[in-house]
Order: sequence, then structure tokens, then C-alpha cells
Amino acid sequence: MYLCTRFIYKYIIHMILLSFDTEEFDVPREHGVDFSLAEGMKVSVIGTNRILDSLKANRVRATFFCTVNFVANAPDVMKRIISEGHEVACHGVDHWNPQPSDVEKSKKEIEALTGQTIHGYRQPRMFPVSDDEIERMGYKYNSSLNPAFIPGRYMHLMSPRTWFMRGGVMQIPASVTPIVRFPLFWLSLHNLPQWMYNAMVRRVVNHDGYFVTYFHPWEFYELKEHPEFKMPFIIRNNSGIKMQQRLDRLIKMLKSKGCEFITYSEFVERKKGGRG
Repeated sequence: MYLCTRFIYKYIIHMILLSFDTEEFDVPREHGVDFSLAEGMKVSVIGTNRILDSLKANRVRATFFCTVNFVANAPDVMKRIISEGHEVACHGVDHWNPQPSDVEKSKKEIEALTGQTIHGYRQPRMFPVSDDEIERMGYKYNSSLNPAFIPGRYMHLMSPRTWFMRGGVMQIPASVTPIVRFPLFWLSLHNLPQWMYNAMVRRVVNHDGYFVTYFHPWEFYELKEHPEFKMPFIIRNNSGIKMQQRLDRLIKMLKSKGCEFITYSEFVERKKGGRG
């Protein structure tokens, strides 16, 4: 029996849900900097192309949660996202000024602009969003929850830590470590020693059977070269090419462990189908 269990465990495929909140760069506005949509798009287009280069080099796929602003102003990048096999999902309309109507408006506009059927939604900054609207608009999943305590941002320690159903919509929270719920999102990879971050990711993968995380295109821009952005050190730290290298090492580590990179829609289909 022990040998049988070891054999089965060896061939369990752990799933990696890698995602990018593909939005116009607006973080300087949080720090009092007057920052235009054109300037924000320039930063995010450069960052998105660097992300796509890394994914292509490693032959993995991801899900890109896009704002309408980004889709409408970066048609060439969107064509590349789609042609290289990635999933497009919704991330609202205007990242700086989310509205309740964005759940409906973003789905309709992004589908019209891309020709893709959109199955997923993530609210800007992972703020609360209407579950009723998500279900009414026919989304299959909502990934707008970071089930951790992050001062000034999130207090979700009582929320489910792993995927769950709410009505007919699958809720896919960002991964946090078991018990202490340490968040393993973008800021963690920026600031932790990579060996420590990778070790915690492996812990989650082995415990949950899958791993969910998210980054932003502007993290892959050389933020340290732009003091006028007034970005905090924890965001500037290891940005640009260094962040691209960190992402590359994370992907390679997970691939070496036999993990499979899948889109969020594929995850939903597998879980609803009883696989994985």
C-alpha cells in the first residue's frame, strides 16, 4: 500500500496558475504624481513584452487580466498575447477609477476588441466586487481575493484560502502559505531572497496541489531609473530586468519539479470535471 501511494503521488500533476494584471501603469498617481494614460501605457507595454519574452522562452502559458484601457491602446501586444496561447480575462475598464458597471462593460468591450470569449474577472487592486454581477454576466471564475492580512490593503484572514464555489462562479484566491497565510504575490518575489520565496511556493504547491500568483507589467520596467515616479523602495526593489530574471528562475524551478502551467479557465474545467 505504501509503495502504491508513493507511485500515485509521484505522478500527480501540480498546476501553476500564473497571471498578470495587465493595466495602464498608474501607481505614481497614488503618490501625488500627475501621470497620463499615455505615460502609463508606455511603461506597461514595455513590461508586458518582457513578460511575454520570458513565457515564450520557457514555453509556458499564463492568464492576462486586462483593463479595457490597455486592450484599446495596445493592439499589437494583445495580438501577441493571444497568438502565443495565453488567456485574456477582465481587469475592469479604467484601473484608477473602477466602477460597479465595469463587470459588464469590460467583458463586452474586451470581447469586441479581441474576438475572444472572456471567462474570468479580477477587480483592480483586488478590491471587493459584486458576486451577483459576476454571475449575471456569465463569468466562470472570479480571482479578486488575496486571503491574507496586508496592512492598509487587505484583511481577509477569515476568507477561504483555496478555491471555492460561490453560486455558479468559482472563486480563485491568490495563494498564501498554510496556517500563517503569508502572501506569495508580486511584492514577495520583489523583496524576499529568492530561495526563501521558492521554498514557500513549493510548500504551497505540495500542500494544495496548485499555486496561484500575480504580477504586473510595470514591475518589469526599470523603475529605479525614474525617481520622478516617487515609487516606494519595496516596489522599485528588483524591478525591471532583475524582476524578469526572478520570474524566469521561478518558472524554471517549478518546471524542474514537474509542474504544469495552465490558464485559469483550464483550472476551472479540470476542477469541475473532477480532475486535479
